[in-house]
Amino acid sequence: MSDTAQQSGAAYTPIKRPWLSPLNQRRWQNFKANRRGYWSLWIFLVLFVLSLGSEFIANDKPILAYYKGELLAPVLIDYPEEKFGGFLAITDYRDPIIAEEIDANGWMIWPPVRYSYRTVNNEIPEAAPAKPSWLYDKETRCGRYINGVDDPDCRLGNWNWLGTDDQARDVLARIIYGFRISVLFGLVLTAASAVIGVSAGAVQGYFGGWTDLIFQRVIEIWSSIPVLYLILIIAAVLPPGFFILLGIMLLFSWVAFVGVVRAEFLRARNFEYVNAARALGVRNVTIMFRHLLPNAMVATLTFLPFILNGSITTL
Repeated sequence: MSDTAQQSGAAYTPIKRPWLSPLNQRRWQNFKANRRGYWSLWIFLVLFVLSLGSEFIANDKPILAYYKGELLAPVLIDYPEEKFGGFLAITDYRDPIIAEEIDANGWMIWPPVRYSYRTVNNEIPEAAPAKPSWLYDKETRCGRYINGVDDPDCRLGNWNWLGTDDQARDVLARIIYGFRISVLFGLVLTAASAVIGVSAGAVQGYFGGWTDLIFQRVIEIWSSIPVLYLILIIAAVLPPGFFILLGIMLLFSWVAFVGVVRAEFLRARNFEYVNAARALGVRNVTIMFRHLLPNAMVATLTFLPFILNGSITTL
């Protein structure tokens, strides 16, 4: 192969682009320089990832069970009690009879906390709400078990590390599951609100004129609706649920983004690079979301923590 052919072939070698642009790399380095914010992000991410597997951390079912030569996954599959010699449709693995049957013919691997968010602990040493188990002495802590301090169920895994609520449910397990629900609710609501609010603000600021005027009047009317009363009315009519509350909150939370994005687009829509893009025939959508939006994201990102915090508090 000639040198010319080799050079022409080398010219078509694809260029490996960095994952982040130089501008975003500089922004990331500036964020890392803020040690408090950087480590707070990592702590939050670790806790959130762990909470996604809450069933493997706090559960009243074993993660794995080996019974009569068969490997079972009770945390993922509901097995009937008749599989272990019982008669009920749902197996209570905390039942001493079931536990002894499985231990006699195999073994079980339990989560660190042997309670789910709705598990009622009938062995607490006093009337609910009970104090954390480590505040009791061994005799008091094991007093409600059949064999007292010698009972095999009076073990570290059955402790209520943060006590119980007024219905004898483990507080730590409810915190773990509640953290997952709250963060997921906040993240979904924040992301959806940002998409709607940024899109509405971009349309208003980019086109201006009658489009901006009509949108602003609609937003003013929409913002005047009392959110709390509307939530109470809908909650009284519809059964409470994750997605119902998410939909209600989404109806109003997106408005907070509109004003900031609209102002940034109004400021930047007549810049030279925008006029040059229009002259080259670039579509309005491309100009809005590829060229103008990155310049408006700094002000927009400042609202995200407040929306996330507000949505979790409302939940």
